[in-house]
Amino acid sequence: MAELALHPAAAPVTPARSALRRLVGLALVHAILLAGAVFMLAPFVWMLVTSIKPPAEIFSAEISLWPKQFYGLQNYRVALDKAPLLRFALNGVILCGGILVVQLLVAIPCAYALAKLRFPGRNVLFVLVLLGLCIPVQVPAMPLYIALAQLGLLNTYFSMMAPFFLSVFAIFLFRQFFRSFPDDIIHAARLDGVSEFEIVWRIVTPSAWPAIAAFSVFSAVAHWNDLYWPLIVISDAKLAPPPLGMMFFADAETGSNYGALTAAAAILTAPLVIAFLIARRRFIDGVTMTGVK
Repeated sequence: MAELALHPAAAPVTPARSALRRLVGLALVHAILLAGAVFMLAPFVWMLVTSIKPPAEIFSAEISLWPKQFYGLQNYRVALDKAPLLRFALNGVILCGGILVVQLLVAIPCAYALAKLRFPGRNVLFVLVLLGLCIPVQVPAMPLYIALAQLGLLNTYFSMMAPFFLSVFAIFLFRQFFRSFPDDIIHAARLDGVSEFEIVWRIVTPSAWPAIAAFSVFSAVAHWNDLYWPLIVISDAKLAPPPLGMMFFADAETGSNYGALTAAAAILTAPLVIAFLIARRRFIDGVTMTGVK
């Protein structure tokens, strides 16, 4: 009895206390998410604010989110007059779209074969795919450049796309997704006389919209922002993608005009943001519409 007296029973958890704990937990989680959102969005907000400020306020020591004198029309007019920004954006759309289409056409059948087909050397091929993830783009740059130069394909869209047609990351991602696809559905389709080609594109691929949408975001962001390879194979400004176009734009004449530079950056960033929002909706639709969980 004495020991029981020394260790009183813990106070029961009342509904009010449980609700308070839940509220504190939700508030803490939302505070962390809000801080992360502010950290991620701050550079974009500052870019937009700078693009509507006059030069005197840009170099001012005073920090303000809204300019005292609105200078957006002048900055955006200079950005559009000094360089073909819309052409740069169109080049980026052509580049990212062409690469993504070929990547999907190559990666989806390869991933299906590694996930669902039984053949000698399958595990060895998968190990090679994983090793391919460790090879940076700079390693094959020289032989690829020499091959494209000998074929006379420099200064073309194809020269910017060709090194990225095979994506080992896409093969790995889709292979992991296809492994969860039920084998019973594939066996039933084979018994009905459906070919492997039709199984891949008409049965398995429609269930992979979440993975396709996620990879599309990764691919579009990576190649829209890529400067290294276009800088090597492109010298014609008419074919320049957005990062290389910004490099051509930031010359000695406009290099100190940060208002016009940030306006140009905002124009070239807008298509990527729009594409991300569209892909986000497709990602949600893919999760809710897929018939295989």
